[in-house]
Amino acid sequence: MSDYQVERAEVEFRAPDGFPLHGTLMRGSGDGPMALISSAAAVPRGFYARFAEHLITVHGFRAALTYDYRGVASSQAPKSWRQPLLMRDWAHLDMPAALERLELEAPEHPIVGVGQSFGGQVLALGGRHERFSRYLMVATMTGYWGNTKPRFRVFSQMNLVGVPLAALLGKVPGRIGLGQTLPGSIFREWARWGRHPEYFFADESMDAARRFAEVETPILAIGLTDDPWGTPKAQHALLKYYHRAPTEIRWISPAEAGGRVGHLGFFRSAFKDTLWQPAIDWLKQI
Repeated sequence: MSDYQVERAEVEFRAPDGFPLHGTLMRGSGDGPMALISSAAAVPRGFYARFAEHLITVHGFRAALTYDYRGVASSQAPKSWRQPLLMRDWAHLDMPAALERLELEAPEHPIVGVGQSFGGQVLALGGRHERFSRYLMVATMTGYWGNTKPRFRVFSQMNLVGVPLAALLGKVPGRIGLGQTLPGSIFREWARWGRHPEYFFADESMDAARRFAEVETPILAIGLTDDPWGTPKAQHALLKYYHRAPTEIRWISPAEAGGRVGHLGFFRSAFKDTLWQPAIDWLKQI
C-alpha cells in the first residue's frame, strides 16, 4: 500500500518560441523534492510514468513532471507551424519550458532532475542547471557512432537507413529501431552530430563546451554494462565536459540488476528494488 497519495494531470504548456508541449504532472501529498524527468531521444513520456509515480507514492516527492519533446509522441507540431523542428530545441527550449511549468507547482521548492540518454545532455544545454539540487543521469553519453557497440550497426541505422528515410519521407519511422517516429529535420541534426567524434561539441552554434563547463550541480551517472549505446567510452566523452560538477559514476551489470537492462531498461518497474532504490536515495540527499 502506498504511503502517499498521488494526483495525475495532463498538462499543456508552451516553449519560449510558442511551440505547444504536452506533459503529465503527478502531484503528491508528501513534501519531498519535485522532479523533472527528461526523456531519452525519441522515447515518449509514458515510458517514465511508473518511475514518476514511485517517486510520489513511495518516496514522498511533492511533484514529478514527465514531458514529450517537440516532434515526439503527443508534442506534435500544429499544422500552422512553419519553423523547422530541431533536436537542439529539445534542450534549449523544451526542457526550460517544462522546468518552468513544474516550478509553478511550488515556487522555490527544491527540484531534482532525472535524465536518460539525451536527458542527461539537457542539464547543461538548457541553461537552467542552477535550479537543480541534484541530477540523476542514466545511460547518458554522446551519440558518436564510433563509441557505440556494435558501432557499424549503429552507423548503418542512423546514416544508411535513417538519413535517407528522413530525406524521402520527411520523417523517420520508429520501427527502424530508434524509438518513436521523428521528424526528418530532428533526425538529420541528430545523425550529423553523431558522425563527429566530438558530437555536438564540434558544432560551434551549440556553444556546448562553455555551457557544460558552467554546471556545478552534483551528478550521479549510472551506466549499464550491457548498454550498446552508453558504453564507458561514450559516457566519458560526455561527462568530461561536466568538469566542474561533482560527479559520481556507478556501473551496473545485469547480474547486479537481476536481469538485462540495456540502454532503456533502467526505468522498468521490475528494477524498482535493485536499481531505483539506491538512485532515488541519492536524489533525496539534498
